[in-house]
Amino acid sequence: MRLIAWLILIIPGLLAGYGIKWMRDTFFNELSAIFPYLWVQFLCGSAAFLFGMSFIGGFLMFREKKKRQNRKKDG
Repeated sequence: MRLIAWLILIIPGLLAGYGIKWMRDTFFNELSAIFPYLWVQFLCGSAAFLFGMSFIGGFLMFREKKKRQNRKKDG
């Protein structure tokens, strides 16, 4: 079960990492090959970062909420 949880978190984590990289590259005027303009690269980087971090945050929040409910049942 823990392996599945780690795999679920790896993909959004990588996406957030690429988002940070794309935003950083925009500040240094380095355009990636897949983007036509720097501002498009920055917007895609922001969206990727926000999506990745919100997914991870939501996953952890749901997991902790579920864990707290199980503690109340047991205790």
